[in-house]
Amino acid sequence: MKIKFMLSILLVITIYSTSFAQQNIESFWKNFKSAILKEDKNTVAKMTKFPLSMPYGVKTVKSKAEFIKRYEKIINMEADAKRCFQTQNIEKEENSNRYFVNCTFESEPETSNNRPIFYYFEKTKTGWKFASLDNINE
Repeated sequence: MKIKFMLSILLVITIYSTSFAQQNIESFWKNFKSAILKEDKNTVAKMTKFPLSMPYGVKTVKSKAEFIKRYEKIINMEADAKRCFQTQNIEKEENSNRYFVNCTFESEPETSNNRPIFYYFEKTKTGWKFASLDNINE
């Protein structure tokens, strides 16, 4: 009886953790955007893949601790992420399994068509993660 009970508990834990890991991109985006808007560095860090790839000439972010320390410079490197994420939707990259949100430069209005700052998201073994930041002009 105890063995059946323990196996049942393990099955429930496995199903729960698998469903969390397989979270769809829309749910991930909603949670990621919410964490950015709240400036919840720890949650954003948990939703980030390390090493985090950065634009040309910018040092890769290797760990959660480094990410939290550099948070403001990473998230708002050239864009205003909070402003951008309030108006932009996540999009699927063509011929890829990645998704992205592209933003204007911080100095430009969010209505600008010049949107070279890309936040990329990839599915990992543990679910969707913020995987890289890029300025496609560089």
